[in-house]
Amino acid sequence: MAFWRSLVFSALLLLLIHGAHSFYLPGVAPQDFHKGDLLQVKVNKLTSTKTQLPYSYYSLPFCAPPKIQDSAENLGEVLRGDRIENSLYVFKMREPQMCNIVCNLKLDAKTAKEFKEKINDEYRVNMILDNLPLVVPLKRSDQDSTVYQLGFHVGLKGQYSGSKEEKYFIHNHLAFTVKYHRDIETESARIVGFEVKPFSVKHEYEGKWDAKTTRLTTCDPHSKHTVVNSNTPQEVEENKEIIFTYDVEFQESDVKWASRWDAYLLMNDDQIHWFSIVNSLMIVLFLSGMVAMIMLRTLYRDIAKYNELETQEEAQEETGWKLVHGDVFRPPTNSDLLCVYVGTGVQFFGMILVTMIFAVLGFLSPSNRGGLMTAMLLLWVFMGIFAGYSSTRLYKMFKGSEWKKVALRTATMFPAVVSAIFFVLNALIWGEKSSGAVPFGTMFALIFLWFGISVPLVFVGSYVGFKKPAIENPVKTNKIPRQIPEQAWYMNPVFSVLIGGILPFGAVFIELFFILTSIWLNQFYYIFGFLFLVFIILIITCAEITIVLCYFQLCSEDYLWWWRSYLTSGSSALYLFLYATFYFFTKLEITKLVSAILYFGYMLIASYAFFVVTGTIGFYACFWFTRLIYSSVKID
Repeated sequence: MAFWRSLVFSALLLLLIHGAHSFYLPGVAPQDFHKGDLLQVKVNKLTSTKTQLPYSYYSLPFCAPPKIQDSAENLGEVLRGDRIENSLYVFKMREPQMCNIVCNLKLDAKTAKEFKEKINDEYRVNMILDNLPLVVPLKRSDQDSTVYQLGFHVGLKGQYSGSKEEKYFIHNHLAFTVKYHRDIETESARIVGFEVKPFSVKHEYEGKWDAKTTRLTTCDPHSKHTVVNSNTPQEVEENKEIIFTYDVEFQESDVKWASRWDAYLLMNDDQIHWFSIVNSLMIVLFLSGMVAMIMLRTLYRDIAKYNELETQEEAQEETGWKLVHGDVFRPPTNSDLLCVYVGTGVQFFGMILVTMIFAVLGFLSPSNRGGLMTAMLLLWVFMGIFAGYSSTRLYKMFKGSEWKKVALRTATMFPAVVSAIFFVLNALIWGEKSSGAVPFGTMFALIFLWFGISVPLVFVGSYVGFKKPAIENPVKTNKIPRQIPEQAWYMNPVFSVLIGGILPFGAVFIELFFILTSIWLNQFYYIFGFLFLVFIILIITCAEITIVLCYFQLCSEDYLWWWRSYLTSGSSALYLFLYATFYFFTKLEITKLVSAILYFGYMLIASYAFFVVTGTIGFYACFWFTRLIYSSVKID
């Protein structure tokens, strides 16, 4: 508890610093530009929601500078497939440019095929200016509002009027709009928006091509002839010449630098999120009512009545949960494995909780690209100490002695399963030559984090946990196990476990839709306040449904509650995976086998992690509940 108190105190302290001294995170502090200052546009990966395979910008033969320089990327950016590089798109602050020629390119059979493949798979080009991603503004037809799509399409497919033959056209002219907020006193400005309108234009010129002297007849700054439509689009065919051009317009904006991400993160479906919260709260209230009824009425009455019995014979005539007091704390089968899963769940829970706190406080905003994934990985590593502590404490309660064996399994079992799936998926990505493939250097860094930091911390936590006195059970365990009577059909372990997972999943499934959309449809997710509320509701729901079903189980004189308590709330992961399958077939347009394998592989990892977290929450709730009720009963 001391750790959590210090963590909350630190978070509040950071919040106060943020408010009092305009505290900025490293790498996202505002940058002031004066008129004429150079603005370097950086290019990022090519992305597609159809393939889910990112590629570097220069994997296509776009216009490239003499020397391509990679920007320093953090661990999260590399894992996301980001490849941020310099480009030939260079602006001067508040100096509009018209019809700037970037380069010309003559397509051969290979490059034409590459462009067609990317256009066919609906790939988008992503660029960055002053840490702001490039967006395409789109007016909503049903509302008087603008939505922003990340990046612009490489090109499009279409037909000439009167022809049925499908052609491929490339977006070779970009009309950029840079929005800035000006400081009246200093005349400096900060960039608050980066937008583009892409066009496909078959540029024409007279005479032979000369990069320095050639003037285009289709786009000429001297005659003020600008590109306003794509009536004469540029085809992608072998031996075709493509000329890449761009315009730059600067617009003054009232939006301040601190609010420049608001337009990107604008959620037009807040009502749905509030409906999600209300829906989840109704489930919580229903379960809370049931738990309150059990605790205040049934249990209170049962305990009072049981403690008033004068003789052991009278006590033996009692039925229900009181009869199994001599067996309820008997160690379960595969108790070592249960300890490992509980420890891993504690590790995951700590990682999620701390990540949520930092995200709610604004420390993991989209402006800090890759920060969320980096934070989660590092927190997972350092939470290993709590994993080792909790698994070994439980193991010692089960009278185990080989704590090093349990510590090793806690440190390696879950990461080994995830790593095995990840390596297979990464091999598939390598095979597709995608930038999403994790390089060997990053792979080595991940292995170092695991074996160099996480494993030792798990052993440290295990050592401390095993040195602590064993947790004493409130009642003694009989030497001979009591026979469990035949159970009703609805108390069948499989049935009750599957029923138990429905409500925790029901509490989060609406928010789950938005999370999946942000991951697989390349959209921003920044409503961490909603997510934190849903996470708290999930904790309460998992705890309460497990307590209710555990009570019913004990009343049926079935004392094998250890594993069932874990599986009851953990089964919600099964519904999560089924929902992910439903989402795949109804919302995504993935057609490639490799992309489908990637989707289900990553969702399997996510579902496994969800199982571990929710299972651990349910287990500890039931553990607390059983100790509470049996410590209230007088046993002679």
